[in-house]
Amino acid sequence: MGYTVAVKSIEDAEFDDYTNLTDVALRRKQEPERGVFIAESKNVLARALENGIEPRSVLVSERWLPQIEPLVADHDIPIYVADEQMLETITGFHLHRGALAAMHRPPMADPADIIAGCRLVIIIDGVVDHTNVGAIFRSVAGLGADAVLITDRSADPLYRRSVRVSMGTVLQVPWTRIGSLHDAREALHDAGFTIAGLALADDAVSLTDFAADGPVALVLGSEGHGLDRKALSACDATVVIPMMHGVDSLNVAAASAVATWAVRNSMQEAEPDHG
Repeated sequence: MGYTVAVKSIEDAEFDDYTNLTDVALRRKQEPERGVFIAESKNVLARALENGIEPRSVLVSERWLPQIEPLVADHDIPIYVADEQMLETITGFHLHRGALAAMHRPPMADPADIIAGCRLVIIIDGVVDHTNVGAIFRSVAGLGADAVLITDRSADPLYRRSVRVSMGTVLQVPWTRIGSLHDAREALHDAGFTIAGLALADDAVSLTDFAADGPVALVLGSEGHGLDRKALSACDATVVIPMMHGVDSLNVAAASAVATWAVRNSMQEAEPDHG
């Protein structure tokens, strides 16, 4: 079971997993290299454990220990306990949610295994803001998409802010990395997917009119420029959200929610009524 370690000095324990948490560039490089990510808050830690992700250690404030300790009772890991001032010294910020957990990163699965049996897959291509990535995962989970593929030029779904904004759903939704949309195109087509890029294009079909015969892979592009020409060339169709009052587009996180709901709804309407 987990064992508590009282921390009185920053030299008392090995804190590499928890230091420099506000240095985005450094953490973005270090965490994948070391095979670790940070789960922030009791709820996110609980969701990670529910989905079979193994913890390395926990860093917790004294008043949160009674709530956190039972969660990791089955894991032989250190539970570092410190006062709030010491926590801020270690992490570099005020820990509002009482606890951080260093978790082992799960291995990346083969894309073909991730999409097997799926009806709606979301592909994130070039979205670099961690908040947006987290929000997209939350929409995927809440609105009924089945899995996510994310290109190498996109932000890390397991970065602390992504995990927090996703409400931990990034630990629940099946996902994996792909080099580019072109790299996954063959696997998607072999599985019967229509690849639909969400973009402002002259030939784009309104989502209200879009219908695919079979599963759909919906591709979301970057915050600034959307999908580039290379990505669009890998798509079988281009779709657009119908807008009003001179507004031509939505933020990618909001667009992901609208488009996921629209495609899932059209799929449900097309399903035969067996009642």
